[in-house]
Amino acid sequence: MIDRYLARSIAVPLIGTLVLASMLFVLDKMLRLFSFVIDAGGPVSVVWQMIANLLPEYFALGIPIGLLLGILLAFRKLATTSELDAMRGIGISFGRLLRVPYIYAIALTLLNLGIVGYIEPWARYRYERLRFDLQSGALGAAVKVGEFNRLGKRMILRIEGSEKDGTKLRGIFLQVDEKPGSTVAATAEEGRFLATDDPNTILFRLKKGRLVQQMDKFAAPRSLAFDSYDLPINLPAIDKFRGRGKNEDELTLIEVFRRGYSHRLAADDRNRAQANTNYRLVEALMMLMLPLLAIALAVPPKRSTSSLGIFVAIVMVVTYHKINQYGEQMGAQGRIDPLIALWGPFLALLALIWWMYHVVAHRPGGQPIGALERFFAKAGKLLKRFAKRRPPTPAP
Repeated sequence: MIDRYLARSIAVPLIGTLVLASMLFVLDKMLRLFSFVIDAGGPVSVVWQMIANLLPEYFALGIPIGLLLGILLAFRKLATTSELDAMRGIGISFGRLLRVPYIYAIALTLLNLGIVGYIEPWARYRYERLRFDLQSGALGAAVKVGEFNRLGKRMILRIEGSEKDGTKLRGIFLQVDEKPGSTVAATAEEGRFLATDDPNTILFRLKKGRLVQQMDKFAAPRSLAFDSYDLPINLPAIDKFRGRGKNEDELTLIEVFRRGYSHRLAADDRNRAQANTNYRLVEALMMLMLPLLAIALAVPPKRSTSSLGIFVAIVMVVTYHKINQYGEQMGAQGRIDPLIALWGPFLALLALIWWMYHVVAHRPGGQPIGALERFFAKAGKLLKRFAKRRPPTPAP
């Protein structure tokens, strides 16, 4: 009964926090992606593909926070409603209560390790490939109505309007630089693009217009009025995207581990790979400490409903994440051994969390952040007194 009750109490804030954090990350990135895709002239549907490839990274960031807040809020509710005291009174220890939180922690640690070790590297590579395809025009180009659109290096197109499906264009101006010294310009009432047997060539069928051809060997430009004219257009060559593995973030955990401890690579490459390997490991294993941290900060002082523990928990996790990022950079540059730069803060945080848990679990009335609680309580009282003594503002 207690395990099911704890499981339900943890699940609701955990899932809510994870969904909320992912939505905030997506909304923050979505506007920039829409702007980037529109400026590159690509289809809007690519935005959703790019966001889908960013979701693994967002889940990897949101899962630890969700786990921490899920356990912390569940135990804080038990503490503020005196249910925790009742459980402790009948002989249920904190070790027994940690059973369900550690089931969540182990499962989510394995999930997060799978995301950062295997799913996220492939998603990051696909995201970069979509960016490259947009910039190179491999995904197609959007023709803006009423503007001069440059398609490739040799073609300029302007249209006044189009049908809803985009297959039929109206009010066309076209200029094509076929080769040095040769230019073809055309105007037409309507037209459409047609595919040919050659994948590198398309046909632009123009209706009711006039074509002007200018060449250096012509004394005067040649002009032609037509009812229907097929203008072949050579498509520009599109570069191929690079192979996977340029950055360590695009390699799976096994691949980056092999690169980091391969003696065939230069020292700089090994340092970067070793730093990335250890960064992924400490970020995942840190989640196994979160249940202890959550319980240590979930129990407020007696006759208090202070939320300081929530604030301290989030600050500790975010600060540790930033320290790991700094340690990865230092290790990649060879200034500090990657093992020291990343496992040193990990062991220091482990010792701090274990001490905090020991205080709250094994010392009667123990409060690991009691000094902070007292400081903020006194600061709050001083602010209230200052606000009461402040003279009222005279009416105009």
